[in-house]
Amino acid sequence: MNPRLDDTRHRARWPGYAAAVWGFVFAVPSFYWAMGGTAGVESTISPQLVELARRQDPGMLAVLWVTGVLKVVGGMLGLALARRRPWGPGMNRLLQLMAWGAGVLLAWHGAQFIVQGLLVQAGLVEIPPAALPILRWYTYLWGPWFVAGGVAFMLAARAHLRTVADRRYPQMAGVAGGLGALVLSVVALMAGIG
Repeated sequence: MNPRLDDTRHRARWPGYAAAVWGFVFAVPSFYWAMGGTAGVESTISPQLVELARRQDPGMLAVLWVTGVLKVVGGMLGLALARRRPWGPGMNRLLQLMAWGAGVLLAWHGAQFIVQGLLVQAGLVEIPPAALPILRWYTYLWGPWFVAGGVAFMLAARAHLRTVADRRYPQMAGVAGGLGALVLSVVALMAGIG
């Protein structure tokens, strides 16, 4: 094998590992809260969600378990993107679709938290005073965390694409994933969800 190509593939693996670590680390609070843990709940998430978590609401527990599993799947996606040997054509398309979809969705979601928080702090948007401490967590912790995850997945997708011999169809799948996530996010925002 060509040593330069092997070195390029090795260097290209770090974004996949970063995305994997992001997914696995982010799954921990979801599973912890789903199992009844309450540390960090009151100060970092909205009061309505805190109350549901305290009451062990079945719907809230289901959401926590599902989001935890999805974050683990994201971690596994990161590992798949960091794989040394290229996958087959179908898997390369699926990885690009999922990675760009996740990356755009996460970056958009985090940017919303940050922009909303900065608008409130600038006095351009008003919220109830009781929500201000939580808003700071969303602005300075959750927002940047989501953006970092989104960037990690997009960089991992880009690095993975460099290892693929025929990039045309995986590239199209990545564009579809990214645009699909963006459209879904905009529709959810307009509907008042998220």
